[in-house]
Amino acid sequence: MPFVSVSRSTALVGLSVLIAVLVIAGQRLAGAGAASAPEVAAPLEPVSAPVSSQRFVVHVVGAVRRPGLYRLREGARVADAVARAGGATRRANLTGLNLAAPLVDGTQVLVPARVAVGVGAVVPPVGEGSDAASSGVDALPAQKLSLSNATAEQLDELPGVGPITAQKILDYRAEHGLFRSVDDLDAVPGIGPTRIEQLRDLVTP
Repeated sequence: MPFVSVSRSTALVGLSVLIAVLVIAGQRLAGAGAASAPEVAAPLEPVSAPVSSQRFVVHVVGAVRRPGLYRLREGARVADAVARAGGATRRANLTGLNLAAPLVDGTQVLVPARVAVGVGAVVPPVGEGSDAASSGVDALPAQKLSLSNATAEQLDELPGVGPITAQKILDYRAEHGLFRSVDDLDAVPGIGPTRIEQLRDLVTP
């Protein structure tokens, strides 16, 4: 009987030691696994600066090659509008236009033209206190360009004409003779009623 009692005690002690060893070993294995597992960082997403895509419409008229409505980006200036309209003609007077002025939706950009007078004519200065103002002398009116005698270079300077349309006017004149009316321009390819109204005060048959 003493032999059986000693065996049970020894068995209980051995079992307790085994459980303790297993617990310690499990804790170490768990710690080693956690230490060896690499930490995964979330990928960084590139941040792009916001790009303005707002657009607006302006109306470009006057001494430009292609008058009309143009859509521009936000932040555009008068110079951008003139460039979109084909650029200024040789008749344009850009000294009276602020090319750096910013634009907003619905703006009309008017490119002024130099006043043409007859050969040898002198336009007296009209202003407060001047002789012309006191004597009631008016400035001479601008001389209209003759469609029947104008050269390609002179026609090219007209707003909305350009070198191609100027050549078409010369071709029409060579085929049909002199212009009898400004409305005859309607028969020239590329010139419609709207363009004729723009040229009516600038040209004569």
